Order: sequence, then C-alpha cells, then structure tokens
Amino acid sequence: MDDLYDKKIKCPVCDMQFSSKRVRRSKLRIEKRDSDLFTYYKGENPVKYGVYVCPMCGYAATEEKYSKVNDEERSVIREKVTTKWKEREFSGVRSVDESIICYKLALYCGEVLSFKKLYLGNICLRLAWLFRIKNDDDNEKKFLDFALKLFDEAYMQESIAGSSLDEITLTYLLAELNRRLGNRDKAISWFSQVVSHPMIDTKPNIKKLAREQWNLVRQR
Repeated sequence: MDDLYDKKIKCPVCDMQFSSKRVRRSKLRIEKRDSDLFTYYKGENPVKYGVYVCPMCGYAATEEKYSKVNDEERSVIREKVTTKWKEREFSGVRSVDESIICYKLALYCGEVLSFKKLYLGNICLRLAWLFRIKNDDDNEKKFLDFALKLFDEAYMQESIAGSSLDEITLTYLLAELNRRLGNRDKAISWFSQVVSHPMIDTKPNIKKLAREQWNLVRQR
C-alpha cells in the first residue's frame, strides 16, 4: 500500500528492534472533520497507526511517549505487562479492530505508569473515534465519556505546557464532549470560556467551531 511506509523503532523496555507502519504525509488527503476534531482521510487514516507496540514485551505508547521510559518504568512494564503478554505483531496494515487493541494496550501501559490524565484522555478520545469508524455507538459514547472525565481532571490538576493539546483546544474539547454526551449546561459554560479566551484569535478554526457548536447547543 503506497500510503504507508515502515518506521524502524527500538523498544525502550526490552531493546528489541521492530517496525511499525506510518502514513506518508504526502498521501494525506482530508475528506472531512467532525466537530470533536476527528479527521477523515481518503485512503488510510493515520489515527490507526498512532500507537507503537513492541511484539516482544508488549510495551505500547504513542510516538510522543514511546521512548521516554526510565528504569523504574521499565520494571513496571516487565512486571505488569510483559508477564501477561503473548508475543504478537502489529507491524503490518492494521484493521480498525487491531488499532483498537493497540490503543487499549497503550491505555493500560499509560495507567500502570501513571502517565498524565491529558495523555490518557487523548488515547480514550482516539478509541472513541475508532469505534465511530465501526459505527459502534455504545463503545464510542463510553470512550468519549472516559476522555471527558480525564480531560476535566487534566484541566483542573495538570500543567499542559509542552503537551500536544493547548489550553484553548482542550477547553473546546471539554465543551464539545459535554455537548455530545448531552450535558447541555456544562457544554454552554465551556463554550463560553472558549469564545471569551483572550488568545482565541490565535486559533481561528477553533473559534469558528466553538461559535457554531455554542449556537447549536443553545438552540436546543
């Protein structure tokens, strides 16, 4: 498949060299984008390949986190993941179901390593998106709810400096996930925070989305 290439990776837990598919940036063609920022592409969707999984020890994480493992965390993975792991490969073209397994592995690894709530929330959001591709409404809603709870805790308790989500986008997601889950009053409150943020003009796309969704939820 021309859309994909093999990226070589070294597992930071067991030192195994393995490969994982990635989507070529030059092949990305956006079809549409949902209001919770899930993007559909012509051809392979890069969200399916957002997690690396070591076939030998079972350590799984997103690209941003994968190599950032210290000695204590290696011991935790060996004790709580590798001892239960049956060797398997995720290096080929992934089905949606295989991608879901990879993200669930990354979620479990992130939980046992006490990674930040923001990171775990991002994983749950992507799981919700994958279930959306499958038209599995129940599991989509379940993982949107998980993502919302984790994002809410992250907003209240964590510094998001240097993370993949800036404050405006995180606030927008808190609003939109509340809207999707039927929490009208909370959604209105969060959307209000987004559109009144002093730096909102630096995020014109989020500003436009927030105003559209804010108007939508207030009309109901």
